[in-house]
Amino acid sequence: MYTMRSGNARLSKLEKTVVFPIDHVTLSCLSHDSASLNMADREERRSLLDEDDEDEDDEGSRHLSPLCDPRHLLHRILVLVFMCFLGFGSYFCYDNPAALQTQVIQDMSLNTASFMQLYAWYSWPNVFLCFLGGFLLDRVFGIRLGTIIFALFVLVGQIIFAAGALANHFWLMNLGRFVFGIGGESLAVAQNTYAVNWFKGKELNLVFGLQLSMARLGSTVNMNVIGWVYGRIQSLTGSAGHSTLGITLMIAASTCLFSLTCALILGFLDRRAEKILKKEQGKTGEVIKLTDVKDFPFSLWLIFIICVAYYVAIFPFIGLGQVFFIEKFDFTTVQARAINSVVYIISAPASPLLGFLVDRTGHNVLWVLLAVVTTLLSHMMLAFTFWNPWIAMCLLGLSYSLLACALWPMVAFVVPEHQLGTAYGFMQSIQNLGLAVMSMAAGSILDNKGYLFLEVFFIACLCLALLAVVVLYLYDYYTEGELNLSASTRAQRLKSE
Repeated sequence: MYTMRSGNARLSKLEKTVVFPIDHVTLSCLSHDSASLNMADREERRSLLDEDDEDEDDEGSRHLSPLCDPRHLLHRILVLVFMCFLGFGSYFCYDNPAALQTQVIQDMSLNTASFMQLYAWYSWPNVFLCFLGGFLLDRVFGIRLGTIIFALFVLVGQIIFAAGALANHFWLMNLGRFVFGIGGESLAVAQNTYAVNWFKGKELNLVFGLQLSMARLGSTVNMNVIGWVYGRIQSLTGSAGHSTLGITLMIAASTCLFSLTCALILGFLDRRAEKILKKEQGKTGEVIKLTDVKDFPFSLWLIFIICVAYYVAIFPFIGLGQVFFIEKFDFTTVQARAINSVVYIISAPASPLLGFLVDRTGHNVLWVLLAVVTTLLSHMMLAFTFWNPWIAMCLLGLSYSLLACALWPMVAFVVPEHQLGTAYGFMQSIQNLGLAVMSMAAGSILDNKGYLFLEVFFIACLCLALLAVVVLYLYDYYTEGELNLSASTRAQRLKSE
């Protein structure tokens, strides 16, 4: 701009002595140049104004209080609180049937096989949703809307479940558990996505440990509180029955409403952070391609067998455990609820610590072998001895936590990164399929043969898991795989690659 003004000044001085022949073309060019310069001037001013606006935004965000600034640790801790409570209602209500086993069977006039359908119907939708949950969050709903929708499914499913008890319609209770299952597992995927979005590269491992601890806390509180709630309602109404059961389950739905509220608040905070930090919504990172299944290595199929055979000896047992401790060990109802929840109580603090131990030492296959063997010993103690069951249950809680820390990371060692989403989705899918089928089988065995045969059934499943671990160890040893390497050797291999 300064150069043009100088040139025009010099031109006005020369006009007194020199006459320039200016034709229409020259005039048009000069007009065009002048218009271009004016436009460039306006663009420059606009860009300067935009930069000033951005500076003002940055200045405004700098003046935010630590609790309101998405870049500050205090704000991320606030987000973490809502993140942890996001799944509290889902885990609290998942084991409502286990905590109220006697009441559900009596009030709804069920046998044990029908009772275990409440767990089977939760698992059935997740045979397929394990593949779709990440896709829906990434491509269809987005993390914020998807989390709210899945939390809404959990709440509506629990309400339908409670309404089925109030109306004395068991089919409606099964429908409620089906709807509840649609939201439950997908909500866990959303919770993990939020964790990666907010804490990636910072405190992610600690955050995952805290989320797992809060999930176990929800299950523990349910085991020890929901029976007391049923008793209080029974004393107020003066009689037990399906109406008392329905009211109890409806009160439990308040925890799902609390989780939905957390989902709404998280969505608001994440959207606000997106505007302030100018970042994109988080994604699950899961790429699901079913055609990858044919390329899975033999070691991964062994991991799948261990997963299914092990977990079917844990969750169905907890679902039926309360009456087992009352009948075999003459425990009171309160004592039976307490010991039935000890697996979750131990898992809450033990999971992060054992995960750290496995990370530091490596040798994942040996840790899985130890977990399976100790679980097998726990079930044998419960089945064939009258020793204090607290010993067996505490051992079961530790081994359950250890297996989760050592088994699931092994998938990443045997499949390439682009197949991880498919591998984990398939693993969760067959796990839910196994739980759905084995839950009904466990109920039928208990009705026809009793608890001793049920424990023998669980021991047989664990023996299958133990056999698969031994084969995995030998296969990994002879193929020089990475599954049982020490942490230092594994790190050296990664550096050499």
